[in-house]
Amino acid sequence: MTKGVIQIYTDGACRGNPGPGGWAAILMWGEHKKIVSGTERETTNNRMELMAAIGGLRAIKKPCEICLTTDSTYVKNGITEWINDWRKRNWRNKDRKAIKNVDLWQSLDAEVARLQGEGVSIEWHWVKGHSGHEYNEQADALANEAIDKMLVQG
Repeated sequence: MTKGVIQIYTDGACRGNPGPGGWAAILMWGEHKKIVSGTERETTNNRMELMAAIGGLRAIKKPCEICLTTDSTYVKNGITEWINDWRKRNWRNKDRKAIKNVDLWQSLDAEVARLQGEGVSIEWHWVKGHSGHEYNEQADALANEAIDKMLVQG
């Protein structure tokens, strides 16, 4: 793969909150398409949204530009607006309470740092969920399929 723009579309799903959850990321570069996904037996929707972004970024192995699109304002605002203050406060919010999902925020922060260290730029975009956006709908379907497979397998 040469340097180019990779589009990543992510989504997380949860049956109950908490409950069984799944996540998916669709990576597209030119005519190439790669799907990564995963599940957890007992989780929350926000954790699955974070895992989708982490999973999508972990799949990047070469220098490129990334446009990552999520339907989660929690993920987009967290990584673009809140994370610097969380780091300064030792992963605590403005009320000095530990932030939720700190393990995943630290993983996402590490993935972003890894990629930026390799010369990768990341643009974060938000799209309204369940509004007919083709790739957001596909990512949602893939996240739900992952849950279905996990539940069938027991």
